[in-house]
Amino acid sequence: MEVELLSSSESPSAGRVDVAAIFAEHHVGLVRLALLMLGDRAGAEDVVQEAFARTHAGRARLRDPDRALSYVRSAVLNGCRSMLRKRAAMLRRAVPHEPPVWSAESAVLLGEERREVLIALQRLPRRQREALTLRYYFDLSDQEIAETMGISGGTTRSTIARGLAALGRALGEGS
Repeated sequence: MEVELLSSSESPSAGRVDVAAIFAEHHVGLVRLALLMLGDRAGAEDVVQEAFARTHAGRARLRDPDRALSYVRSAVLNGCRSMLRKRAAMLRRAVPHEPPVWSAESAVLLGEERREVLIALQRLPRRQREALTLRYYFDLSDQEIAETMGISGGTTRSTIARGLAALGRALGEGS
């Protein structure tokens, strides 16, 4: 695939999205988002790469270039959903196997409490997991979360509240 990058001396023309700048600034965070959703680093990197490739290919069609990051986030979440659906379909057809094990590196980096939170987060319904990740990992506002997930602001707030309550119950906190 041929990639056209803007040099530092060139500025994006009106209506043109500088995908390279978005990539440079947000790639790592988006891979982390996908990793939280998928639990698989290679899959997370693939999803993010595909989201950026599609954004680059369709950058001329973006109606509002200022919302390109929101578009990429949405593409990453959609890619994660798609990959999780494919995995679920494969699991229904395949012989049961052991669940993925955290790597030794991850186990060292993550304390036991943090790992318990991640496991509990993985068990939440998809929408709650996504909303909590976007809020507390990426510090997005309700409106940004709503735009990324394609839901209303009220739905965002109630989804986060339900997710926090379910996470608290899963971790044995509160009543």
